[in-house]
Amino acid sequence: MAPTHALNHEQVTAYRSRIGVDSGIGIGTAERPASPDAATLRRLHSAHLHTVPFENLSIHLGEPVPLDGTALFEKIVTHQRGGFCYELNGLFALLLEAYGYRVHRMSARTFSAAHGYSPPMDHLALRVVDEEGTAWLADVGFGRHTEFPLRFDDRADQKDPGGLFRIAENDDAEFTILRDGEAEYRVDPKSLALTDFVQACWWQCTSPESHFTQSLICSRLTDDGRVTLTGEQLITTDKAGRHVQEVTSDAQLLGLLREHFGIELAKAPQRVQH
Repeated sequence: MAPTHALNHEQVTAYRSRIGVDSGIGIGTAERPASPDAATLRRLHSAHLHTVPFENLSIHLGEPVPLDGTALFEKIVTHQRGGFCYELNGLFALLLEAYGYRVHRMSARTFSAAHGYSPPMDHLALRVVDEEGTAWLADVGFGRHTEFPLRFDDRADQKDPGGLFRIAENDDAEFTILRDGEAEYRVDPKSLALTDFVQACWWQCTSPESHFTQSLICSRLTDDGRVTLTGEQLITTDKAGRHVQEVTSDAQLLGLLREHFGIELAKAPQRVQH
C-alpha cells in the first residue's frame, strides 16, 4: 500500500493523466518533474477544476468519506470520481508536494448572508509556496470560485475568470476572501494536517443540518461556463446563458453523471427532494 503522506512517481503520472496534463510544456515527466513554479501551479489548478468535479455523491450513496491519501487517490484518480473540499484539496495538496511546492492546509469559515460565518474547519483551503517563495491561495474544492490561484500576499483586486477577487487582512490575523465585493470565506493561516479536518468532515457527512446531507451536488468548470447536476436539475451556464434540464428518474441521473462528469455508478445516489 502506498504511503498516505506522499505520492510516488506512478501515482503522479496517473493523477496528471486524470486531470489531462500528462503532456505539454511546463508539466514535466515522472522522471523529470517540472519546476514548482507559478505557471505550473496555474495549469494544474485550472486543469483540476475542469476535470475533477466538486461532488457529494458518497454521502447519498452511503459510502464512507475517509480523509486518507491512499483512499482519496483510489476514489478521485483510480475510480474517476470527485469529492468536496477536504477530499479535493486534500489530494491536490499531495500532488503539489510531489512537485516540490510547500503546502499549508488551512481552516476556513464560509460565509452566507443568512447565517454569517460558519464554524472553523467548515472548509479546507491551501496556501502554496512556489520555488520563488511566492505564496498562493489555491482552492480546487469550493465549487464556483477562482479558476487560477490568487496571490496570497496581495491585498489589491485580482482578476480571474471567476470574478474580481481580493484577499483582505483582518484584525484577528485571519484573511477574508472576497469575490466581486462579497465575502466568500475567512481563512486562518495557521498550518494544519488533513487529519485535523476528520471531525468536521464527519459532521458534513452525517448532520441533518449540513447542506451536503440535504441535497445532492455534482459540478465542474467548463471551457465557457459551468455544468451542475442536482437531484432535480442539470444546470448548464455558457456564453448563451443559463440552461435547465429537469431530472425525472434515477436512470436519467446516472446517464447525466456519465455524460457530463465521466462518473460511472452501479446505483443511483438518493435524490433528496424538498
